[in-house]
Formats: sequence, C-alpha cells, structure tokens
Amino acid sequence: MQIGIDSFAAVESDLTTGEFVGAEQRLRNLLDEIVLADEVGLDVFGLGEHHRKEYLDSAPAVILAAAAGRTKRIRLTSAVTVLSAADPVRVFQEFATLDLLSGGRAEMVVGRGSFVESFPLFGLKLEDYDSLFTEKLDLLLAIRESTEVHWSGKHRAALTGQAVYPRPLQKEIPIWLGVGGTPQSFARAGALGLPLMVAIIGGEPHRFRPLIDLYYEAGKRAGFERDALKVGIHALGYVAETNEQAADEFFPGYAAAFTKIGRERGWPPVTRRQFDALLGPTGALIVGDPETVAEKMLTVNEALGGLARLDFQMSVANLAHGKLMKGIELLGAEVAPRVRERLGHTVLPDGPAARGAVTS
Repeated sequence: MQIGIDSFAAVESDLTTGEFVGAEQRLRNLLDEIVLADEVGLDVFGLGEHHRKEYLDSAPAVILAAAAGRTKRIRLTSAVTVLSAADPVRVFQEFATLDLLSGGRAEMVVGRGSFVESFPLFGLKLEDYDSLFTEKLDLLLAIRESTEVHWSGKHRAALTGQAVYPRPLQKEIPIWLGVGGTPQSFARAGALGLPLMVAIIGGEPHRFRPLIDLYYEAGKRAGFERDALKVGIHALGYVAETNEQAADEFFPGYAAAFTKIGRERGWPPVTRRQFDALLGPTGALIVGDPETVAEKMLTVNEALGGLARLDFQMSVANLAHGKLMKGIELLGAEVAPRVRERLGHTVLPDGPAARGAVTS
C-alpha cells in the first residue's frame, strides 16, 4: 500500500490563534510540507483543484512543478484535476512537463469535481456535466496513447493528426479516475482499466465494498486482469501524539469546513457527537495517535479488499502549518512503518522504475 498526503491549499485564519496566513506564505508552507513528506518516506503528495476564494490550488501542476525541484522520490499528483472544465491537451502537456521536471514522478487523478464554479468560469454549461467529462476523458486517454491524435467529439474541435508535445519521461503517465459514490463512475473506471481513487469523507468505508467489487467486475468484463486494476482512497485523517490531541486539533477546522459546505448544500451543522462517531472503528475519519491510525488503516484496507494507495487529507481541517508538519512527520516516521511491516511492504529503491511501482 502506498501512503500519501492530499492537500487543498486552503488559505484561512488559524482557528486557534486567529492569525491569518497570506497566500504567498501559505504556498511556501505547502512546499515545505511536500518536502517533508518526501523526506519522511511517504509515497505520494496530491493537490486538489478549486476555483474559490479560500483555495490556492487552481493551477496544481504549477505548484507540483515547484515541488519537483525540491524533492527526490515522492510521486506528485493532482487530487483531482477537474477534467470536465479543462482542455485535455493542456492537461496532458502540463503533466508531461511535470513528469520531465520530476524525473518521472508525475501522476494525475481526474474527476468531475465537487464544486461547480469552474463551469461558468470557463464558459461551460452545467447541464453538460457528465458528457463533458466522458468526452474529455476519452481525449485525454487518446493523447496518452499516441503522439499524433485523431479524435472528434461534441464539445471541442476535432484533432486530425496533430501531435501533442512534450511527451513524458514515463511510458504512460498514470491516470487515476477519482470517484464519489455513483455506481456508474466505478463501472466506468473498471471498463477503461483505470486505477480508481475513491473519496471517502463520511459514513463507513466498508459500505463502499460493493462499489469496488463492481469496479473489478466491470474490469473483468472488459478483459482486464484483477492484478492490473488498483484501488486507492482519499480519506480525511490526521496524526498527533495522542488520540485526544488529534481529535481536539482536527475537530474545529473539520466542523467549520463541513458546516460551511453544508450551508450551500442543505446539510445540518456538524456536531462533536457526529465527529466522535466517525472516529470509531468503522467510521470514515482516520484520526488519532500513530498506533490508532495504523490499525484503522489496516482495518479499512481489509474491509475494502486491499488497497494500492491511501492518501490523507489533513488540510481540510485548516490546521496550523506547524501541526500539519508534525502530522506529516508522524505519518511517515511512525504510522507508515507499522503499516508496511504488517502488510509485508518493501520500500523500493530510488529511480524512475521504482517510482512507478506499487507493492502491497
């Protein structure tokens, strides 16, 4: 199992001190977080994409390129690229460039996103939500397959043999399909033979097992061996010295973030009682001391039939930079070794071939 971090590059006031961290400093802090994740042996760092005031990740490939020059081993990925609102040609060019700059460490997770601001921003119609994604994913995969592209669709001008450059260092940049909870999305990933990244932000992770089984079944029907299919999850989590400390530090920002989203979507405010329930053995939050977090990761891994990757989303809780750095340090130095030992994971040597492998 690969273990990593996802970030949304949120920029807001520290809930404990009231101190506001400006955009420039937040990006500097973010780069330091990526460097630390590399130094403590984590496998991957992902950046989301948003087009809202409170986030700085509207151009994740640019931030990841800055990180590429300061890191050596860690894989650098989007989490997710909002493909519905993007030009697949430019997406491929950006991540191929990142791949060259990083020595073959680029990946992308593509999805439709959970917010809709990008549609009017880029002159797109929200009613085309699904058809835009389906068509653009088809084009992105065609570009990955061949330098010279022959393709036509409804939402973009046709390509009639034009070449797309640059080409990446890796033979194929890994493209994961990011999904929420719709069966159609799981089945689509399987039918295309793409690795699957499941966002689990609430409820009980084991309830996603039937959807993951659907992914494998769709892949089998499409002719893909099970070993060729991979499942990862994007989970909300945080590590501190004690369970109490982790919960008390994570809750305020978590509650504020989801209460704010809830006002937009008709959800009730988040309570501490709800939060504590999600900390239980079957809940979605992976928050606690190193031993608790490691055990819960192993429980989730077993419940979902074996994972290729588990990424922690810590920044959703608007934690201060120092707390994020400590959480990353504990995840790499204390949690990851426990999990790897239990799963029989061997840390791979450095190098492009090793960086592209997944063991579990």
